[in-house]
Amino acid sequence: MASSSELRRRFADALWREGAITRPEVAEAFATVPREAFVTDGFHGRDGTWVAPDAGNFLDAVYTNDVLVTKVVDGRATSSSSQPSLMAAMIEALDLTPGTRVLEVGAGTGYNAALMATTGARVTTVDVQPDVVERAAAALSRVSATVDLQLGDGYAGWPAGAPYDRVIVTVGVAGTSPLWLDQLAPGGFVLAPIRHAGHHPVLRIAPGPDGTVHAVGVCPAGFMSAAGPLSAVYPGAHPLGGAPLPPPAVSHPTRFDPPLDVFRYHDMWFALGAWDARTSYAQTPDSAGNGGCALLDETSGGGADLAGRRGRRQRPARADVRRARERPCRPLGGERSTRGTRLAHADDSGRRAGQPDLGTRRLAPGSLTRGGGVSFRRSGYEGTAFVGGTKP
Repeated sequence: MASSSELRRRFADALWREGAITRPEVAEAFATVPREAFVTDGFHGRDGTWVAPDAGNFLDAVYTNDVLVTKVVDGRATSSSSQPSLMAAMIEALDLTPGTRVLEVGAGTGYNAALMATTGARVTTVDVQPDVVERAAAALSRVSATVDLQLGDGYAGWPAGAPYDRVIVTVGVAGTSPLWLDQLAPGGFVLAPIRHAGHHPVLRIAPGPDGTVHAVGVCPAGFMSAAGPLSAVYPGAHPLGGAPLPPPAVSHPTRFDPPLDVFRYHDMWFALGAWDARTSYAQTPDSAGNGGCALLDETSGGGADLAGRRGRRQRPARADVRRARERPCRPLGGERSTRGTRLAHADDSGRRAGQPDLGTRRLAPGSLTRGGGVSFRRSGYEGTAFVGGTKP
C-alpha cells in the first residue's frame, strides 16, 4: 500500500498533467500538505457514502479530485474540503508570492489555508462555525502550518489583519461584502464564487481608481452557500431553483452545431443569466441528480431546461419546455427585471456574430451596499454578474 507522501506526490503530478496546476510552487504545496490530516474524523463522498478514517480505502479516497464533505446539518452540507482542481485554480488565480497577505473567508477544514501558507503567503482565515474552527485549528497544528485562524462573521472580514493583498472566498455568496473591498491594499482584489443564475462562477473583483468595481470571470464552479447575509436574496435576483422539474410537455432539438462542450455550456449559462432574470439551476427527471441550466417561471414550478453536457457524458444540447400549470412561461428574450440596478447598453465589440445583445449592468460609485452588477467579458460574451449585498 502506498504511503501518504507517495500518494500526495502522485496526486500533485496528476493535477499537473491534467492542467489543473500550472505553477511549480502550487504543485509543491499539494505534494507537501497531507490532506488526510484535515479529515481525521472521516468524510462524506460526493455520493453521500461515509468514509471512516479506519477504512481500507481512506487514503485513496482522500487523494481523489473530489470534494470531501465534513459536516452536514439537516441534510445540507455546511463544511467541506473543496475539489482540489478547483482549489488549485483559485490559488493560482491569486498570483501568490512569498509575503502576500491573504484573507480567506470560509476556513472549512483548514486545508486550503495550509496550501496557501506553504507557498509563502501570510494567511488569515475566518469561519463563523465554532466547531469548524476548532477542528481546523487542530488540523493546522498537526501539520505545523503558520495560519492566523479566527472565529467570526466572514461578511465583516477581519479588520485586525488588514490591509490584505488578496481576499479569497471559499463559500458561495450572493455578492461581495463592501467590507472586503475596504480591507484591500492598493492593487488588491477579491476572488469569490458569486451566485449567478443558479451556480457560483468564480470572479476576480477589483475596485477601480474612480470608485467603480470591475469583475472578470475566472472559472465556472458550484459551492455550498454561505450562512447569513452573504446568502441574502436581493431584489431582482435569479430564482434559487434546485427542485426537480416535472416531465417535459414539449421538447425541441437545439441548433448548436457542434454540440456545446462543458466549457461553452457554462459560458452560455453565464451569459444567459445576464440576459434573462429567470435563469437558474434545475434538476430534470433524466438528469440523474446532476441538473443544469434552466429558465424558471415566477414560482419555479416549470420552465425551459437547456441541457448540454451532463457529468462526463457528452450529448447534444436540447431545450425542454416544462410546465407545472397550464399557464406557459413568458417568451424568451422578454423584458427582465431591473430592480436595484442601473442598465447600460452592451458593447457590441465583445460579441460574436449572431449572438444576442446582452445588457450590461455597471456598478455606480457608492452603490455597492445597495446591490448592483458589474460588467464582465468571458469567451467573447459580455453580460452581467451581481456584486453587492446588504447587511441586515
